[in-house]
Amino acid sequence: MENSLAMTALIFLGAAIIMVPLVRKLGLSSVIGFILGGIIIGPFVLKLTGSGSEDIMNTTEFGVIMLLFLIGLEVEPKKFWGIRKKIFGMGLSQMLFTVTILFLIFYIAKWRPDQALVAALCFALSSTAIVLQTLKEKNVFRTEAGESSFSILLFQDISVIPILALLPVLASRPKDKEQMILLQYLPDWLQPFSIILGVLLLIFLGRYIFVPFLRYVSRSGMNELLTASSLFLVIGVSELMNAAGLSPALGAFIAGVMLATSEFRHELESQIEPFKGLLLAVFFVSVGATINFFVILEDPMFIFTTTIVVLVVKFGVLFGVGKFFKLKIDQNFMVAFALSQIGEFAFVLINYSTNLYLLDPKLNAQLLAITAITMCITPILLLINDKLIEPRWPRTHHQNNEITEPIKQQKIIIVGFGHFGSTVGRLLRVNGVKATVLDNDPERVNILRSNGFKVYFGDASKPGILRSAGAETADLLILCLDSPEKNKFILEYAREKFPQLQFFVRSKNRLDAYDFINNGVDNIYRETLGTAVNMAVDILKATGMRAYAARRLGQRFMLIDKAVTRKLAKEEKSDKVTFTMKAYLEREAELLAQDSHSFDESQWSENEEF
Repeated sequence: MENSLAMTALIFLGAAIIMVPLVRKLGLSSVIGFILGGIIIGPFVLKLTGSGSEDIMNTTEFGVIMLLFLIGLEVEPKKFWGIRKKIFGMGLSQMLFTVTILFLIFYIAKWRPDQALVAALCFALSSTAIVLQTLKEKNVFRTEAGESSFSILLFQDISVIPILALLPVLASRPKDKEQMILLQYLPDWLQPFSIILGVLLLIFLGRYIFVPFLRYVSRSGMNELLTASSLFLVIGVSELMNAAGLSPALGAFIAGVMLATSEFRHELESQIEPFKGLLLAVFFVSVGATINFFVILEDPMFIFTTTIVVLVVKFGVLFGVGKFFKLKIDQNFMVAFALSQIGEFAFVLINYSTNLYLLDPKLNAQLLAITAITMCITPILLLINDKLIEPRWPRTHHQNNEITEPIKQQKIIIVGFGHFGSTVGRLLRVNGVKATVLDNDPERVNILRSNGFKVYFGDASKPGILRSAGAETADLLILCLDSPEKNKFILEYAREKFPQLQFFVRSKNRLDAYDFINNGVDNIYRETLGTAVNMAVDILKATGMRAYAARRLGQRFMLIDKAVTRKLAKEEKSDKVTFTMKAYLEREAELLAQDSHSFDESQWSENEEF
């Protein structure tokens, strides 16, 4: 049956829309629904797909590229460094042992060495999509099992990059199939360093091209342009790497890492997420549609024996690694069962290996079928864990193993960092209380970041931005926008979607305060310098600071701020103002840190040197 590309896309989307709700009612992952939907519409059941399915598969591989870009955005150096022991300890151990054991098994079974290594590398990966969704559904994301699973998955996702770089080295592409790539124009002695050159090029582009380009676009105030710019960056980088003969996924990941510390991180996440989700969904449907059941029927013993071997090896390695790192036994079983399947990146790596002539089409079809079968088995394994394993041990891991943070490290999001919000943020900052700050004024964001504030560009009235900023796991949401309507809109959405949040809201006048009170908000602050400071003081108390100490710091802060205002009023509006402001912020922190019961404004005399 021949279909146009549009008709094929329509069939794929229809399969996803129908199957996923049915699968979710059974408590299974949406990924399983996508794959089953693909199987049903595929050439081995309803035969609704035609020649357009291959084009759909190629197009939706951009969903995987976007997933790697978003993973790169998540690899913020400080966050990465904080859990480095688990990432490199558990993650590296799991990858090394799994790859080694599977390679030896396949080699003993008389596979070609290169094919055995490719299969072992692909099968060592687990499904990020299935595992993270399962952890969230079970509300165990912040337990030891959740953090361990996330650390292993993060290492696996990062491992995709060197694996993509390794595969061409293992390949022996026929000479007549080679195509000219940009790096072949380099001198012979430079070509072996092509990956390093590509990475250096992306670092240069990220620092000197991407961020200034996004700042330029953001000044237009048009969300449509930012969406177009986000897609332009991801697709452009992927095509650039492809033209250079390197992996598009590698380029997308590195570009994400380069932008992880920029002010546009959360904005990019919210813009790319819908496209990534849609393309990944159709990608999984296309995977189901291309599973060759004739290959399974030809040699079912090979398919199901390999499937069982992979599941047993991965479960054993994960359980052993968890035991070595002293996970409690119920947590250990959760991690081992959840991560024992093969992940979605295996689809990409297997097809990529076939394009490099490392795998023949028959083995390609067999490995894809094994991958899909393990993903479909995962819900059954988790059901076994829930019904048979967990009841043998007290269900205490939610209480005893929950990862709690120090009182001053509660997760706080401040929305709006104008005059009111920045007053709140400064008082929190000098007392060691960290917060993620969102503001949609690009000029203000740029100035504040140059003064050491961790501020991100983004319109928090768009639901995706709040989610990208971490609202799902945050403790406090501080709404300091000028517009009461936007504050109300964000409040209503956040209360519905993130019920764990405690709210502190800026109100313009008494009428706005009435609305907030009627909406059940207790912490309302009508706008003045004093009320901004009062809000910050209450937030300090909410983080665990003693009431007397918080009030004293607030009073001292107001005296300092008044003196700063008089001092800055005498400065000319030039580049010196930014430098002077930074110096004052540093001095402000020093003065607030003094252990005295009073503050003398004369310390801010005109003759004081900074």
